Amino acid sequence: MTPPSAAPSPVTADDVRRAVRLAVEVLRRAPAGAWDGRAGSLEWDCWETVEHLSDDLFAYAAQLGPEQPPLTGEVPFVWERRRPGGPANAVHADRTAGPAGLLQVLEASGALLTAMVRTTPPEVRAYHTFGISDPEGFAAMGVVETLVHTHDLAEGLGLPWDPPADLCARVLHRLFPDAPADSPPWPALLWATGRAALPGRPRRTAWRWHGEPRDARDSRG
Repeated sequence: MTPPSAAPSPVTADDVRRAVRLAVEVLRRAPAGAWDGRAGSLEWDCWETVEHLSDDLFAYAAQLGPEQPPLTGEVPFVWERRRPGGPANAVHADRTAGPAGLLQVLEASGALLTAMVRTTPPEVRAYHTFGISDPEGFAAMGVVETLVHTHDLAEGLGLPWDPPADLCARVLHRLFPDAPADSPPWPALLWATGRAALPGRPRRTAWRWHGEPRDARDSRG
């Protein structure tokens, strides 16, 4: 009998740093005039999508920041839209800094989340709308946001993007208990986040992850 495969290792601060570094390496190849185009299937342009991704990473870091992290809502920064239908962000990049400045904002936000995940005790819990989570959970959320929004951006910018399977497998294990085990990790993550269909599984029109620590989910059966 073939023994069951071991569960993937936990998601770490190094995974956040790696995901953001790989994303920035790809996005630096984009033509300077391409940032106003639509980001894949999103309603936002590519510049707005990088701002949104940066804002996600910043917000996850901020949730872990207070001495007593909130359990009933988000740290109350002001999130606002620059145009109707655009993303509601607390983080916006200075347009006069150009794409290089935009990617610096992304790097800085990723570094904030990396540092908070690395330094926050594992027993800390903080609010997310998809479940009260721990530092590993916020790391996994940041990695998912980075991988899938870089997919959106790569489609819009005409760039290749094929992130590492081990990184995808770890975030799938942490956040998506219903992810199909019979598909490679990257296609499975695209399916789990509503970006693509899989054989026998149509593209999702609604999706969510499960931020609670796995041991809490498993104890509930």
